[in-house]
Amino acid sequence: MPARRKIHQLAPHDRPREKMQAKGAAALSDFELLEVLIGNGTSGADVGTIARRIQKLLQKDVAALSYESLTAIKGVSTATAGKILASLELSKRHLVRNIEPLRTQQDVLARLDELRTKQQEYLVVLSLDGGQRLIAQRTITIGTLDVVLAHPREVFADAIVDRAAAVIVAHNHPSGEVTPSQKDVALTQQLAAAGQLLGIPLRDHIILTKTEHFSYRQHHLL
Repeated sequence: MPARRKIHQLAPHDRPREKMQAKGAAALSDFELLEVLIGNGTSGADVGTIARRIQKLLQKDVAALSYESLTAIKGVSTATAGKILASLELSKRHLVRNIEPLRTQQDVLARLDELRTKQQEYLVVLSLDGGQRLIAQRTITIGTLDVVLAHPREVFADAIVDRAAAVIVAHNHPSGEVTPSQKDVALTQQLAAAGQLLGIPLRDHIILTKTEHFSYRQHHLL
């Protein structure tokens, strides 16, 4: 196999950064994306050599990537390792969909478990695709001890961008009282109406306390 040419030897439109600018990140191979992240090589290792070695680590076990394993590669500084680890973490948090669908109430509650111990009211929205798989989970608003306010446009704005097939809304009651308040009832009615209008139905609204939960769907209120 012929050796890969160095970046400065490539035609400008074939260089990773220029290619990404012209065609978007999706047009780049994994190798080229790594070259963009790395930026520049060192006197002892050009950017292509470094990218190939990191690519081998990725193909072997992404979970094993760490500062130690990356900086063990000649030419990888702590700054470069940090950029790679940060990009992977951002992807994990915001872009990678869960493979397993959220079919049951327990599946959904498991995703929301961290809300139970919050000291303020958090309003969270789960965007789901047509197979009931999670596209994204977002905190929309954070309220006071017992009040969280939201408008339907805030709840559905990202779901529209996600092209979600449905949403689940959840919030916690730090007070420990799981019964919906009048504001909860009004908000649920507004969200259900907005979802129907937008074609993104409200699959459920769940209220959580440390030990209990209330599901509008389970109570046949949706």
